[in-house]
Amino acid sequence: MNIIPYGKQTIDDDDINSVVEVLKSDFLTTGPKAKEFEEKIAEYCGAKYCVCVSNGTAALHLSSMVLLEKEDKVLTTPNSFLATSNSILYVNAKPIFVDICSDGNIDLDLCEKELKKDSSIKAIYAVHFSGKSINQEKLKYLKDTYNVLILEDCAHSIGAVYKNIKAGSCTNSDISIFSFHPVKTLTTGEGGAITTNNKEYYEKLLKLRNHGTIPNPEIGTWHYDMKELGFNYRLTDISCALGISQLNKLDFFLQKRKDIAKRYDEFFESIVNIEPLYSFANGSAYHLYVVKIDFSKFAVTKKELFLKLREKSIFLQFHYIPINKQPYYKALGYGNESTPIMDDYYEKAISLPIYPKLQFEEQDYVLKTIIEILNGR
Repeated sequence: MNIIPYGKQTIDDDDINSVVEVLKSDFLTTGPKAKEFEEKIAEYCGAKYCVCVSNGTAALHLSSMVLLEKEDKVLTTPNSFLATSNSILYVNAKPIFVDICSDGNIDLDLCEKELKKDSSIKAIYAVHFSGKSINQEKLKYLKDTYNVLILEDCAHSIGAVYKNIKAGSCTNSDISIFSFHPVKTLTTGEGGAITTNNKEYYEKLLKLRNHGTIPNPEIGTWHYDMKELGFNYRLTDISCALGISQLNKLDFFLQKRKDIAKRYDEFFESIVNIEPLYSFANGSAYHLYVVKIDFSKFAVTKKELFLKLREKSIFLQFHYIPINKQPYYKALGYGNESTPIMDDYYEKAISLPIYPKLQFEEQDYVLKTIIEILNGR
């Protein structure tokens, strides 16, 4: 049996040929393909502007530079990769961790309680965990009522839809970000993007992506002015060519993921003490398929299950270790927040394999093997 990972890129000849075409061209770094990719992402998501960057963390960092100032307070989730809250620290602002809902997304009702207690809170960083979009009506209500800035972390959710609102459209937010890491639904190798409907943010993001510089043709075609401290967060034309090719297949990728998710749901309907994180959601992008297992009812621990599955060539993953319980954050004084839903989630959740090339026979093998190990066979 070949190794079955929790996630994997899907690359075909069209992708390869699109990259080769760029390699034979005059532009390798940021050039015409980058601009084309940005326009296509903006069009797909329904946003006015898009800025492509070197990875999802860079997207978060630049977005935080645009939205936040030193000492600003930001409500965010403990259930994400480190980069979400790290980006707040990068600009010397302060994350405030809020518990999650049963679907893994930040609890916006609890966010409102925090906003009522502290009117100085500047922003909410809301992650679309696993590919399921955050409640957009509630997001709009919080933005309008409490005048907070909203960043939607859509690293998991390109192609996701909440009712008629696409992830990344910034319909009810100021900025959205994406990641194009190989395990994501769409990949550029490494890469990321920022979408916004705010022209001022867009122009500042372009500048910060390129060392904080802008051309100054009045002096000469060679001249540029550094207006502020920026970074080299550009994305290459090589990567963007791959991204354009992948974007053309995105709806196909999404449907394959949904087909796999439906089969998982059907299987777990008859299994006691194991349940999907949420019932099938057609609007989810299903970057992850998460189940919660009550390990107290089975013959093995979570760690033992992971190790025994690796012996069977099945490499599961867990998303995520609570950020506020990480050593670095505990050293900053975090870790004692009241997050009972996140704590329970951490004890029970695992991420099962889900990617377009996963065959149904492989999926069945994964499920059969998990149940056997849990029951001590």
